[in-house]
Amino acid sequence: MREEEIEKLRGVVRDCVSKHLYSSAIFFADKVAALTNDPADVYMQAQALFLGRHYRRAFHLLNASKIVLRDLRFHYLAAKCLEELKEWEQCLSMLGDAKVDEDGNVYDTKDSNVMYLDKDGEDREINISSAICFLRGKAYEALENRAQARLWYKAAIKADPLCYEALECLIENHMLTCELETSLLSSLEFGSEDGWLSSFYSCLIKKYDKENVVEAKFREIEKEKCDSVHSSSSFSHSLKNNTDLLACKAEYYHQCGEYQKCFELTSVLLEKDPFHLKCTFVHLAAAMELGHSNELYLMACNLVEDYPQNKATNLDGTFAPAWIGYGNAFAAQEEGDQAMLGYRTAARLFPGCHLPTLYIGMEYMRTHSFKLAEQAKTICPSDPLVYNELGVVAYHMKEYNKAVWWFEKTLAHIPSSLSEMWEPTVVNLAHAYRKLKMYHEAISCYERALTLSNRSLSTYAGLAYTYHLQDNFSAAITYYHKALWLKPDDQFCTEMLSLALVDEGRHGIDPKIEFQ
Repeated sequence: MREEEIEKLRGVVRDCVSKHLYSSAIFFADKVAALTNDPADVYMQAQALFLGRHYRRAFHLLNASKIVLRDLRFHYLAAKCLEELKEWEQCLSMLGDAKVDEDGNVYDTKDSNVMYLDKDGEDREINISSAICFLRGKAYEALENRAQARLWYKAAIKADPLCYEALECLIENHMLTCELETSLLSSLEFGSEDGWLSSFYSCLIKKYDKENVVEAKFREIEKEKCDSVHSSSSFSHSLKNNTDLLACKAEYYHQCGEYQKCFELTSVLLEKDPFHLKCTFVHLAAAMELGHSNELYLMACNLVEDYPQNKATNLDGTFAPAWIGYGNAFAAQEEGDQAMLGYRTAARLFPGCHLPTLYIGMEYMRTHSFKLAEQAKTICPSDPLVYNELGVVAYHMKEYNKAVWWFEKTLAHIPSSLSEMWEPTVVNLAHAYRKLKMYHEAISCYERALTLSNRSLSTYAGLAYTYHLQDNFSAAITYYHKALWLKPDDQFCTEMLSLALVDEGRHGIDPKIEFQ
């Protein structure tokens, strides 16, 4: 058979693959490889077998070839076959004995004599070494060696910033702290044409900066445009309405406590892309905070139907929200031991996520183990919620000056403007001021809290009690009544209202009231 005829057959194989006709691709690739015995054609046959899910046969073909240990593509595809077969130890053995340090730098490789058969096209390729590092990470993660998996994922993204899957695993599996994510991103060597990618990645990592810093990141990537060669010169596309970018923005809104804004954005996004999983999870979280039970039920039914194998701890043990939700469910029922089991599992599996440690501290507080709660160190010092909880610990330990310091630090580190989410912190600060007999500061904080939420029993009760301590009985009575309007059977407010009425009767009319 002439060379031009063989080349036409190669074209048939490539076309079959592009049309997902894998049996046809396998048939013709087998004939081409038999006619030429060319390593590139053998690789094409193995690739067709792999895509056709004939993993054992593809591995046997690659392993039988004399080039498998010298060509990185053969090497990698053979390991991918073992990955699909879940033979993780053999997969790592096939990939070799390379080592990686804490910074993701690979050394001690024995690949100095390997070669790499470049593909014929002119498309930009992801570094094969990066793909191999990523596969090593997946194998180690499957073997539950998450420490090694984290190092190899770092090595993969450092070897080639285009290996997005490595960064996705590091972020979604919470393998790095906020500081380590930022450090890793700054160490990546992006190409001159990849400035947009660097900006996009900065939007994907944890966002605990001030609001103006985060918003600036979003604006920077939204400005990225691509002039269309197929349309008029005045027409251009941008990433402003990209679903991944909008999902990141929604996640940030949720983190800031702007649940309505988050819910509205995810609702629009899901109309556009109803199966965008990251957006779906943020949408569910916002719906829960807003009390949209019907939406939650509908979404739950759809998820069970569309993704039956995803996101439960028995099916996907690496899904952080499931473990934290597991702990929260038991904590709500005051089942402390089971709650701590869920939180500790989450803390072990997701070292880059500070929430399990935070919830462990909160559970210690619930059981009045305040010293242990204080010792539950955080791995995310930039999260204001952490400072709030440390303030609560200090308050319960009657260290009121320390509590004031923590609560003020909380409010200073909130990335966006104050929302209803932070009303309890303002109330906590007011309580601490009241304990220190700093009544004017306490009243100011209570009034500030009322601008965030006017349906808080604790705020009205605290404000009434503070006025009562100042002997301003009229104001105290007014706010006790407002508190009881929210909860008529509240014992504290009922008793204190009676005392305030008696005190006002004993002291006569409040001299602060002027009659005209």
